[in-house]
Amino acid sequence: MSLKIQHFVIFTTIFLLTACKQRPVGLSKIEASQIPIDSDLAQVDSIASYVAPFRNRINAVLDSTLAFAPNMITKNDGEYNTSAGNLMADIIMSEANPIFKSRTGKTIDFVLLNHGGIRSIISKGNVSARTAYEVMPFENAIAVVELEGKAIGKVVEFLIKSERAHPISGMQIILAPSGELKSIKIQGKPLDTKRNYYVATSDYLVSGGDNMLFFKDALNISAMNYLIRNAMIDYFKKVDTLSAHVDNRFVRLK
Repeated sequence: MSLKIQHFVIFTTIFLLTACKQRPVGLSKIEASQIPIDSDLAQVDSIASYVAPFRNRINAVLDSTLAFAPNMITKNDGEYNTSAGNLMADIIMSEANPIFKSRTGKTIDFVLLNHGGIRSIISKGNVSARTAYEVMPFENAIAVVELEGKAIGKVVEFLIKSERAHPISGMQIILAPSGELKSIKIQGKPLDTKRNYYVATSDYLVSGGDNMLFFKDALNISAMNYLIRNAMIDYFKKVDTLSAHVDNRFVRLK
């Protein structure tokens, strides 16, 4: 074989090997456009027809009457406690306590929620599952936190200083006319700083939401795997008429 032919064969072999080698593929360009979702967006009839049975079924379930509210229930009708806040906290006590007791043999001492978590009023009239979604649109679940008695002082101090009607149940806080703390009772008994208490709340607050940092002092946290919204729906199914009003669970004496 001549020298020229040998050079040609070597060159061709190297070229073919190089050409067959896989090269990395990378994204070179991205193009996008914004499509506004508003009333101007045309409906696709085929999609609407497909979805209609599911939508109608969901609406029927959500709008089915579960209970009745004789009056509007709101979170803005009291300074230290409100009708909506009291109802929410009482619902958690009612629905979560049996579950917690069956799992642990313990009982919930009091409930603490956050005022901002209540997102809607409950209008006078029929109450449905949709009502629960409007009041509690978040996926917040119930958790029970074990706190030392001395940590409850931080809870009460927060409630006094926050100047917001954060929902409570199972606890009574009485302030003197001057605004100073006069007494704390839990389940009708004076606070005992030498014992531990079980506090039902939301997983959002357990993680420090709404600056409720005292939950970081928790000795134990029990997840109920029970959405607050679902507890509301279960409660609505049990009662005929909702009873909710401002009371003396958190008051300032005159």
